[in-house]
Amino acid sequence: MYKKKKESLLANTKKNMAFVLFALPAFLILFAIMYVPMGGLVMAFQDFKPMKGFFGSKFVGLDNFKFLFASKDTFFRMTRNTIMYYLIFTGIGTFLNIVLAIALDQFIFKKVGRLMQTMMIVPIFISFAAVQFIVYAFIASDNGLINQILGTNTSFYSEPKYWIAILTIVKIWNSVGYGSVLYMSVLAGIDTSLYEAAKIDGANKWQQIMHITLPSLVPMITVMLLLSVGNVMRSDTGLFFQVTRDSGALFQTTQVIDSYVLHAILSIPEYGYTAAASLFQSVVGLAMMLIANGTVKKISPENSLF
Repeated sequence: MYKKKKESLLANTKKNMAFVLFALPAFLILFAIMYVPMGGLVMAFQDFKPMKGFFGSKFVGLDNFKFLFASKDTFFRMTRNTIMYYLIFTGIGTFLNIVLAIALDQFIFKKVGRLMQTMMIVPIFISFAAVQFIVYAFIASDNGLINQILGTNTSFYSEPKYWIAILTIVKIWNSVGYGSVLYMSVLAGIDTSLYEAAKIDGANKWQQIMHITLPSLVPMITVMLLLSVGNVMRSDTGLFFQVTRDSGALFQTTQVIDSYVLHAILSIPEYGYTAAASLFQSVVGLAMMLIANGTVKKISPENSLF
């Protein structure tokens, strides 16, 4: 059986050799960027010293992980914040992506709709290095727009309680317009005869959306959620490090694993410790994706990734 499969694979490769050669450069680039650096994971098990390299650095086993988990307050705080923001961003973001996609799809003035779509995509191309100045202009304690309008003098950069809302608003502003594009591509492929048949049966717009549009989006929603689950322990470093200006006073509600790793590298470059934190993220993300995909496969096999 194995021999037959191997022969079939070789025959199929030879038959499609032109496509294989076309894909080869992209595969090599992907391999060099995504897989070769994975050799650096060995740092998680070493007291890594840049001058000594991988082979000269002392092997310390699981000591880096023990140190990571030993700092219970910091570890719990950054893990809690990472998961919390993932749930907030994913929940609100997915909902608004779908609503925005349906709204633009149903918009009567198509040219205006396309213009609005283009404008909403623009924020994703603005670096968080620039976004931090936009945010600062709104919430600066002395001359910020919000304080001027309200007549207050709130020091937002020293008050952690405000930042769950601030970061959520910035993230949604940055990503929702771009995120709705995938759902709009699905909507564009829905057979218009379904809507025509629904109209003949007396269905109004809301009923058409509930019984035709939303069910058509379910496969895309499922795939996007499954892909996002793999990043449950990862966050946008630019958002949490640059927009918050890495303010220590805000760590209670703004420090996530990614910003913690970057802060640690810049302050005390313990590469083994930070590599352990990154490996922890990857392992948990992989496990979560496998569990989520397995659950979806049992409930709705056609919507699973594999």
